[in-house]
Amino acid sequence: MMSDKIIPTIPPELEPFFAAAKEGRLEVQRCVSCGTLRFPARSLCATCLSTQSEWTPVSGRGEVYSFFWMHQVYHPAFAAEVPYAVVVVQLEEGPRLTTNILDCAKDELRVGLPVEVTFEERGPDVRLPQFRPRRA
Repeated sequence: MMSDKIIPTIPPELEPFFAAAKEGRLEVQRCVSCGTLRFPARSLCATCLSTQSEWTPVSGRGEVYSFFWMHQVYHPAFAAEVPYAVVVVQLEEGPRLTTNILDCAKDELRVGLPVEVTFEERGPDVRLPQFRPRRA
């Protein structure tokens, strides 16, 4: 089901990320020289300073590293969802993503909560990675 929420503007450096998401895959950058995984995309590896990178699939599993509750309506498309949680998910492979959590009761959300990726359709060409509690 397609969302009525805004469709993000996709910067060139994140086109591979969104292309993978459109196909139901979560990918992050990997340094070709040392193998360090990173997100968001950047031109230089913080570990070895290499400029060579590629996009690689990750499991989509992780845990809530941090979160806060958004109580302010900053865009009308999100008004019906306030309050909603903004979470930082640490993937099993290491990188952290700032995202939203779906299908999670307010009293269930906690640091360390196991989560998995899901994809929300935001338009005919955009699926946005989101996370939900991992069930078993």
